[in-house]
This record gives sequence, C-alpha cells and structure tokens, in this order.
Amino acid sequence: MQHSQHASGSFQVKLAPQPATAGIEAAKLGRMSIDKQFSGDLDAHSLGEMLSVGTDVKGSAGYVAIERVTGSLQGRKGSFVLMHTGTMNRGAPELLIQVIPDSGTGELTGISGNMGIQITNGQHFYTFDYSLP
Repeated sequence: MQHSQHASGSFQVKLAPQPATAGIEAAKLGRMSIDKQFSGDLDAHSLGEMLSVGTDVKGSAGYVAIERVTGSLQGRKGSFVLMHTGTMNRGAPELLIQVIPDSGTGELTGISGNMGIQITNGQHFYTFDYSLP
C-alpha cells in the first residue's frame, strides 16, 4: 500500500542555450540544457533538456522538459525522471511536472508523484507530493 508523502525545499537552476537540431531552425524552437541542484527534503542533482516556443501574442508560450533527478529524497537514495509540460495562455500559466512511471531506481523504485514550482523574489522553491511502495 502506498501512502502520499510531501517534500519541499529550494533549488538552483542553470539553463544553457543549445543549438537547434539541424533542419528545424525554421520552427523557431528554443532548446536548453538543464542543470539543477535541489536542497531540502530532496537533496539531489538533475540534468535534462528543455524545448520551448514563443508566439506572436505577448504572454503566450509553451515548453516541455525531461530531467533525471539523482540523490536522496527524505533519506532514500536513487533516481527518477520528471517530465514538465508548461503553457502560458496570454499570461495565465499552467504547469504539470510529473514522475515518469517506472523511472525510479534504488530506494526510489516505484515512486510516483507531482512537483510544483514557485519563484519568489528570484528564488526557486519546489513542493513534491509523492508515493512510494
């Protein structure tokens, strides 16, 4: 039986622009590498990639990203993969960050859950509601 748990803390993120894949430059997609350091209940490092696009309408954009998180979650060591899907609809944000099913390893095997991100005064914070077997 799985029971839901809650984790929270802060993170630092470095986004580095990457060149477009050859042949898709006309799509005007942005591509970035992700390098994050989580602290708090999740003591971990993640690496990933993000694709994004803006539109001609101010405040409308979208992004997708995948990152592998490796470290410890409330003392349990292992890794898991997060998938981000985010949109801005004329300034109204929607964001879903979820654990990819069966991506957990080590003591995090079987993990499921969703993460939220909040940015306050330039500082990044996360909340993570998750379940483990």
